[in-house]
Amino acid sequence: MQNRSIAIDPGYDRMGAAVFEGSTLIHSECFEPPKGGFAERLRAIHERVAALITEYSPSSLALETLFFSKNQTTAIKVAEARGVIELAAAEASIPVVEYSPQAVKTAVTGSGNADKEGVKKMAMLLLKLPEKKRLDDEYDAIALGVAHTASYKSTPL
Repeated sequence: MQNRSIAIDPGYDRMGAAVFEGSTLIHSECFEPPKGGFAERLRAIHERVAALITEYSPSSLALETLFFSKNQTTAIKVAEARGVIELAAAEASIPVVEYSPQAVKTAVTGSGNADKEGVKKMAMLLLKLPEKKRLDDEYDAIALGVAHTASYKSTPL
């Protein structure tokens, strides 16, 4: 069996997730936790990641590093979402591998300065993605998964 991995673009309003079997995309989604209190959103994110881990039994989880924007409140909330994602992986004894946005862009497009549209187009070309309405978070997770499968060699646990 080829290595299976989950790639996650973290967020607290929307979380992109992509599951790969080797270098083949087998599932992708943009998860939106229910509106409400922040703690409830974090719980929903943790539960969704745990469900993906249970359903797909990955050998690794790729996570994009935090990109610090000018809005510190947003950055802190995304960091907290990353924490519950990492917790779900730790509970399942799955290693987490982190990639910077520039590393993902370089892996997918060849340029660390590529814009979102360039990354999206290359991901579609590389994977021959079927037509489907996808939000940026889902494309970001797919691109992260492409970078991860190209660079990470995991061994079965």
